[in-house]
Amino acid sequence: MIATFSSLAIPNYRRYFAGALTSNIGTWVGRTAISWLVLMELTDGSASALGFVTAIMFTPQLLLAAYAGSIADRFPKRRILLVTQSVMALDSVILAILVLTGHAELWMVYLLALNDGLASTFDNPARQSFVSEVVPPGNLPNAIGLNSASFNAARLLGPGIAGLLIELVGTGIAIAVDSLSYLVMLGCLALLNRQELHPAAVVKGRGRTREGLRYAWHRPDLMILLACGFAVGGLGFNYQISNAVMSTQFFDRGAGEYGIVGSAMGLGALAAALWAAGRERPRLRFVLVGMAGYVVFNLLSAFAPGFGWFVGWQIPVGFATITVLVTANTMLQSATSPQMRGRVMALWGLMIFGITPLISPLVGWLGDQVGPQATVLFGVFFVTLGLLIITWVIMRADRLRFSFDPHRTGWLRLERGSLSEEVDGGTAR
Repeated sequence: MIATFSSLAIPNYRRYFAGALTSNIGTWVGRTAISWLVLMELTDGSASALGFVTAIMFTPQLLLAAYAGSIADRFPKRRILLVTQSVMALDSVILAILVLTGHAELWMVYLLALNDGLASTFDNPARQSFVSEVVPPGNLPNAIGLNSASFNAARLLGPGIAGLLIELVGTGIAIAVDSLSYLVMLGCLALLNRQELHPAAVVKGRGRTREGLRYAWHRPDLMILLACGFAVGGLGFNYQISNAVMSTQFFDRGAGEYGIVGSAMGLGALAAALWAAGRERPRLRFVLVGMAGYVVFNLLSAFAPGFGWFVGWQIPVGFATITVLVTANTMLQSATSPQMRGRVMALWGLMIFGITPLISPLVGWLGDQVGPQATVLFGVFFVTLGLLIITWVIMRADRLRFSFDPHRTGWLRLERGSLSEEVDGGTAR
């Protein structure tokens, strides 16, 4: 247990963690409230409109992710975060005012989502790679796990808080809570002791975006991890749409129950993140088994016989999904040189968010035309396909075979090969 929270002994990381946890709770309150606003207040249950909001938010990620990564490596990351967090705070304040005054319209939500997505595109690689500057190298895997725990603790608390706020005081107040959470994050960033940070050398000059792409392309270990992120994060992470339409359209439930679904998923996700933070070394087998778990438990949730069963299956769904994303993220950062970390994490963001502008409208359309269950089965199909392809590539490249070893921690291991030595230990350079 002490090892799980070891990074919190570092004063700067404690401040950063407190700000991130508060901001993440606010973010999940805001996301849940916006989903409810679009689905139930500004439209007549349109999954397509909700998918379009998500698509607009992530369009800048698709177009600018690689450039945002080069910016993260060329400028002080703390300064970037102060700017991006301020812009997102302003977007949230404007939307809260519009909703509270009764002037919110769907096109306004689209416009603010686009601006929020633009700021988030530059925020993501700077924020993810900034962790390596807050803690010493030896604490990096633990700090990444705790960051994910923070995000998923917020996923556990945020939707439930949002559901209660929407029922008791309205959607506008829920969005206003998100606005206040940004101020806490900005305050914590301002309080960091810059003398105790461990900044990477700032990269100078142009053409660094292409250099980052070449770096990743010639690293098969990184490419496999990016592919895993693409399968689960890019193609399979459609819960903002699927949970909303399954709760409201398929099971005919209200705001409170919709919030419970997100909290149940957050419970499993938090457990996975804490487990990752306590592990000494991330391993590829956790990623592959997590992908298999994603497929099985989402399939069960799609055909759940009742709302209680659907909520219950969200716990292992959250555990499997976050096991994949946190483990792959940790391995990716650990295996990347500090001067390239911002650009590689931008590619990671592109893999897990970049295709969202194309996927979200399609998932929303499937929800309207085929039925709510199709929004879940979409991810099941593509993550299954991704798992099969990735496993085939690994085995073909290294003549790897899966084998059961009851004497080792972790019931699945990969027979050793040159590629598995790189990715299974997360120590390649």
